[in-house]
Amino acid sequence: MRLNKIKPAIGSTHYSKRVGRGIGCGLGKTAGRGHKGQKARAGGYHKVGFEGGQMPLHRRLPKRGFRSPLAGLTAEIRLGDLQRLSAQTIDLALLKKEGLAPIGAIRGKVILAGSIERKIDIKGLIVSKGAKAAIEKQGGSVEVKPTEVQA
Repeated sequence: MRLNKIKPAIGSTHYSKRVGRGIGCGLGKTAGRGHKGQKARAGGYHKVGFEGGQMPLHRRLPKRGFRSPLAGLTAEIRLGDLQRLSAQTIDLALLKKEGLAPIGAIRGKVILAGSIERKIDIKGLIVSKGAKAAIEKQGGSVEVKPTEVQA
């Protein structure tokens, strides 16, 4: 197979209609647009969702919900995954290096999933209440940036 020989399947493509070329083609004069009106004019058509002046559906329905713009940039790390790490001090750079957090993450959150049986120190990560209690129970510490909002 050669890339310059590739063609669409037979019957899958159609010639475009040549409109406005006289009565012989069947699409002369008004070119299939009917007589007068907004749709017959060049460049004249209403915007998406327009309902003839009636309040459009997207404005009749109430606004609902919220999605945080940082949701996709926050890495969620389980407490059980931290148990397998050999380092005692854990930060976002270490988690990225070990493959527990994606490279594009700008912050991380430790959640209570699994258990921890050793002392670890968390620096610069968000920690849930349950995870913080479990870490401190083992003698570890949690240090959060003062500007970081607990989520």
